[in-house]
Amino acid sequence: DIRLHRRASDLAKMTALQDRLLDALWPMLAPGGRLVYATCSVLAEENADRVAAFLARQPRARALSAVPAWFGRASGDGRQNLPGEGGR
Repeated sequence: DIRLHRRASDLAKMTALQDRLLDALWPMLAPGGRLVYATCSVLAEENADRVAAFLARQPRARALSAVPAWFGRASGDGRQNLPGEGGR
């Protein structure tokens, strides 16, 4: 499905949208609240790179370990679970 509906040219638009969503949600978070960012993408540009960019823009934000170590592999400040890894 992805191969048929996504183009390389979509990536810049998608990452810009993801940045806008994160920046819009951040001020709505209650003090001490947690903002969870999850995607279905396998691309670093939409995952670890977005988290790193968000943390760079929002100095009061910090990454927390919200996902258990058995879930996928370390990827930037989070974890990534790729299809077929770990027998899942």
